[in-house]
Amino acid sequence: MLSTAANLIKKLACEHNLSDAELLTLITSTEPDINKLLACEADKLRRQYYGDKVYIRGLIEFTNYCKNNCYYCGIRAGNSLAERYRLTQEEILACCAEGYRLGFRTFVLQGGEDAYYTDDKICAIVSAIRKQHPDCAITLSIGEKSRAGYQAYFDAGANRYLLRHETADAEHYAKLHPDCMSLENRKRCLFYLKEIGYQVGSGFMVGSPYQTPQNLVSDLRFLQKLQPDMIGIGPYITHEHTPFKDMASGTLEQTLRLLSILRLLFPYALLPSTTALGTIHPNGRELGLQAGGNVVMPNLSPVGVRKKYELYANKICTGEEAAQCRGCLEARVKIAGYNIVTDRGDVRRTLDKPEGEKL
Repeated sequence: MLSTAANLIKKLACEHNLSDAELLTLITSTEPDINKLLACEADKLRRQYYGDKVYIRGLIEFTNYCKNNCYYCGIRAGNSLAERYRLTQEEILACCAEGYRLGFRTFVLQGGEDAYYTDDKICAIVSAIRKQHPDCAITLSIGEKSRAGYQAYFDAGANRYLLRHETADAEHYAKLHPDCMSLENRKRCLFYLKEIGYQVGSGFMVGSPYQTPQNLVSDLRFLQKLQPDMIGIGPYITHEHTPFKDMASGTLEQTLRLLSILRLLFPYALLPSTTALGTIHPNGRELGLQAGGNVVMPNLSPVGVRKKYELYANKICTGEEAAQCRGCLEARVKIAGYNIVTDRGDVRRTLDKPEGEKL
C-alpha cells in the first residue's frame, strides 16, 4: 500500500497540481525516501519534455554595485567591505566572444541594480551582443526597472529576463527587505516583462530567514499565476557581512524537494541546477539535475572579478577560467546521466511537436 506522500507524488505527476493542504504535506513530510520518489517522477517528466538535454547559459556578472539593501545579500549597498567593480562594454563583449567559442548560445548578464548602467547603456550593450552573436539568446538579470526600460532592452535585442520574486508573501518580504522595497512592485515588473514578450524567469530562496512552509505554498501559487518560462530556486546561504549573518542557511534536502515539486507542477519549465546547490554540497548540481533540473550556468566573468560578486559566502568556481568551468560542468553533467547541448535551449511549452524542435 502506498504511503500518503507516495500517493500525493503520483497525483502531482499526473495532474500537475495539488491543494494547498496537499502541497504542505509534501513540503513538510518526514516520510523516508520522499525526495527519492519525487526525484524519480520529476526525472521521468523532464525526460518527456527535454530528453537528457541540459542547457548551458554563460553567466556574466558585470557589476556588483547595487542601490538596494536587501538584508540577505552580500552585495547590498550597506556592505562597505564589498570590493566593487564594473565591466566595460568591451569586457562584456570579450566574455561573450570567449563563451561563443566554447559553445555557449545564451548569455546571461547579471548585476546589482546599478544606476551607472542607464537604460541607454544597457541597450548599447545588448545591441552590440546581438550584432556580434545574432544566433544567441540574450538574458538580462538586472532587477526592477520601468516598463519603458524593459521595452527598450527588448527592442534592442534581449530575449529573456530573470527576476526572482524571492518570496510571494508580503509579510515575509518585509522581513527580508527595507521599507523602500515593495513586493507589489516586484510582481508588477514580472507581469510587465510577460506583456512585452520576454521569456520570463522568476523564483525564490529556499530556507530564507523567517520562511514558513506556508510561505513556500504561496510561492508556488504565485508562480502558477505568473506561468514563467524559467524558475530559479536555490538554498539561502548566509553571508557574514549582512544583518542575517547569524541566521541558518537553507538545506540541500529541502531545495531538492522543491525542485522536484516545481518540475511536477511545471513540466515545461527550464529549471537551473544552481551554483548555490554546488556551494552547499560537493555534488549539489548533479543532485539538482537528478531532481528535475535541466539548466546549468557556468561563469564567463573574468576571473579577476568573480570573488567580488559574492551574493553569499563560499561561492564555488571563482578561480576557474571559462574553459575550465565549461569542461568541469560537462563532466559533472555526464556523470549525473545527462548531456550538455550547445543550442539556445528555448522553453518547450507543449509536447505536440517532436522533441528538439523550437517552439
